[in-house]
Amino acid sequence: MARLSRAQMQERNRAKVLAAARAEFAERGFRDAKIDVIAERAELTRGAVYSNFPGKRALYLSVLAEDAERAEPLPDLEPGRTVPAALAAFAGAWLAGLPLAVDDPRGRAPLGADLLPEVLADDRIRRPFAQLLKLQAVLLGLALERLRPAPGRLVRVAEAALTTLHGAGVLSAAAPGFVEPFDVVAGCRRLAELDLTDRWDPPYAAYAPRARPADDEWTPPPAMDALRAASTSLTEDGVVAVLGLHRLSAVEDAVRGLPPDAAVTAVLVSGEPAELLPLARLVVADLRRCLRTAVPGGAWPRLRLVLDGAGTLAAAVGAPAVGDATEVAVRVRGARIVARADGFGACLSAAAG
Repeated sequence: MARLSRAQMQERNRAKVLAAARAEFAERGFRDAKIDVIAERAELTRGAVYSNFPGKRALYLSVLAEDAERAEPLPDLEPGRTVPAALAAFAGAWLAGLPLAVDDPRGRAPLGADLLPEVLADDRIRRPFAQLLKLQAVLLGLALERLRPAPGRLVRVAEAALTTLHGAGVLSAAAPGFVEPFDVVAGCRRLAELDLTDRWDPPYAAYAPRARPADDEWTPPPAMDALRAASTSLTEDGVVAVLGLHRLSAVEDAVRGLPPDAAVTAVLVSGEPAELLPLARLVVADLRRCLRTAVPGGAWPRLRLVLDGAGTLAAAVGAPAVGDATEVAVRVRGARIVARADGFGACLSAAAG
């Protein structure tokens, strides 16, 4: 048998750690799981576990992200052709993916039951999680807008739907049997009728840094669109924005500031990529599963999400040093960077550049 390369050995060990951790978290829960036991289950050393993951929480989030990415959309739900139908289908897909506390006859909590307690316990994860939910709302809202013949922003409607669904998820675990899924679906459908006086009007528009003219060749490296789980080319005209996990809502500035046919790419980066980017993978994968079921592909927004853990794409944009507060954006036209902006409001400035 051919000898495995170092990279192949690392990949195999990583897979073994993830499988062992999944079993340990499912059996004992996050709080009571032990790294030493995970290493023993994987038939590896404690050091081998830490060489792949910086800590138990990073490992836990990676397990949840991997499971979410493997989940398939429900084949028996038709995508919505109207806003109410899409909201109902989205809610149905979301609720179908909830791991109810009563699912396991032995009474064990679902694998994701410890996610929210961990989010609440540490501001380092709570703030990125809030911005990831903002990103979910922007993406869902943009998709809903493309189903409605009359113009108008629907991000607040999307936020209301996500608030309802996340609340249902918490109660399904905390109070089994209280949540009636059909009522939640019907409630989300009716959210389309609300007038939330929704408009995009960033208060910082007058203070955003001006984009600087540029004339640089744009040759981006290969990239994977996490929203669609597919490889993508980033050579189209539009905006490429490098956003730390504290600045994700800024992506809407680029989308609203550009013509409808222009492409927007959000490159997600973090100062703690080993721990926080798995959280981003988890949130994006949950959204992707529900969007695939609820909204026709033609209504998806022209927005791509790239998770840039190694910082390769960020460096190509011109942001070699990144953190969770990063906001750097470039305007691309004709395979050249024609404008650059950085700092708070950079997405808005690059879209206008």
